[in-house]
Amino acid sequence: MRDVRDARPSRRHSLLANVSTSLPLRLQAAPAMLLALSAGALNVLAFAPVGWWPLQIITLALLFHLVLQAPTIKSAVFTGWAYGFGWSACSVYWLYISMHQYGGMPAPMAALAVALLAMLLGAFFAIATGFAAYFKHRRHASTTILLLLVFPALWMLSEWLRGWVLTGFPWVVSGYAHTASPLTGFAPLIGVYGLGWLAALLAGCLALLPTRKSALVLMIAIFAAGFALHSISWTTPHGAPISVRLLQGNVPQEIKFDPEQANVTLTLYEDMIRSAPADLIATPETALPLLAHQLPEDYLPRLAEFATASSSHLAIGIAVSDGPQQYANSVIGITPATASRTVPALYRYDKHHLVPFGEFIPLGFRWFVDMMHIPLGDFTRGATLQAPFAVKDQWVLPNICYEDLFGEEIAGQLRASTAAGNPAATLLLNVSNIAWFGDSIALPQHLQISQMRAIETGRPMLRATNTGTTAVINPHGEVVAQLKPFERGILTASVQGYSGLTPYVSLGNAAIVLLAFALLIAAYYLTRRNPNSL
Repeated sequence: MRDVRDARPSRRHSLLANVSTSLPLRLQAAPAMLLALSAGALNVLAFAPVGWWPLQIITLALLFHLVLQAPTIKSAVFTGWAYGFGWSACSVYWLYISMHQYGGMPAPMAALAVALLAMLLGAFFAIATGFAAYFKHRRHASTTILLLLVFPALWMLSEWLRGWVLTGFPWVVSGYAHTASPLTGFAPLIGVYGLGWLAALLAGCLALLPTRKSALVLMIAIFAAGFALHSISWTTPHGAPISVRLLQGNVPQEIKFDPEQANVTLTLYEDMIRSAPADLIATPETALPLLAHQLPEDYLPRLAEFATASSSHLAIGIAVSDGPQQYANSVIGITPATASRTVPALYRYDKHHLVPFGEFIPLGFRWFVDMMHIPLGDFTRGATLQAPFAVKDQWVLPNICYEDLFGEEIAGQLRASTAAGNPAATLLLNVSNIAWFGDSIALPQHLQISQMRAIETGRPMLRATNTGTTAVINPHGEVVAQLKPFERGILTASVQGYSGLTPYVSLGNAAIVLLAFALLIAAYYLTRRNPNSL
């Protein structure tokens, strides 16, 4: 009897043991996802306006640790998705303001739209962590290979894919946190995605540090190289500095396109333009709230007369109609007449990278856009390559609002102009109206994006915005002058143009993308030949 009684508890204990070992495998995914979600949300503090860039490396290291501990590939996928969702939702919550407050979309629908976008963006990170888990569970890759080769490469590729799939949405990709970190010096070589790879590599080193003290050597080497590279000037001054005046009208978004306010806005910008001369005077995006052909007949001629009388070059943001239902979001340039050219010359730049739902309607989503009341919601695209605007002996290349998120496209324009023997831009000009997003972190985030474009290209970036942040950024990405947001004002500065091509402009994203694939191939063959190596 004793043996039978002793055997029964033993069998019950064995059954409970089986349950206790299998149950955590199913339940531990939830705490890991919650921790990853929190880490992703905290990552937004690494970007402007807070700028705690080390926090990004710490949260990434935590994510990598969680993925290494994930019992299955599926759980690793959900852990990566949770991090990406938390990061994306906290980074772009301000889209709710544009859709609900200014677009008139019902609040629940606007909140749902932001959540769905964050879920979609989180999928890119889920793909990265899923493939990393594949290397761990199927290829039996060592921790060192995973943290130093696999994770950083996959992280960078996931962000690169986010930058072009479905026209791309590369807002606050990892590298933007490093406009003022030791990694900044790498930007003219490998661009913003390359900085994201380095941040992930540092995170891998940090996660590896408890078991491999030698990882500290690699971290120090990366930071030291960044400091050293920061002292290199990849471009050189071109011509004489020009005087610029950047206008910030601070026209409230709720009245910007009100027909009853149109004349008030036209008068406002005419007065601001004519208040003083400058080599370049630039207005924000769609500063003039009418189509070009709807302006009073003498409006642009009056501005042209001022341009000639004051030797000023004007860059004016306005929408242009080229036919029925054909609208371009444009910058019109007016060059003063001279003795050899008795009529002011006109220049035009058309925005070519349009914002989905805001500037073009994806197929099948007309119903969604109809829920908002955004004027001119379906623009036509400009040419990918467009000539810069001549201002004395400088060449100014405009980009409109969202376009300066796409560094590869700006680099491509500079590269193409040089290859064709045409003048390449010596100054970059971003004209924006991000009043759509209210008083939110979208403003400092966008300024930080412009800083990265200046660093990548080795050229100053001028920003003329409606409500902020209007600024002058030097080729090192430093903001040398700016206006306070949500105040009407004019930013006056003298700006030196720069010529030459940085390595990033010459190669674009190709170099870092090929490096990432090479690292993954190396990891594949290392684990294939000796899965327990390193």
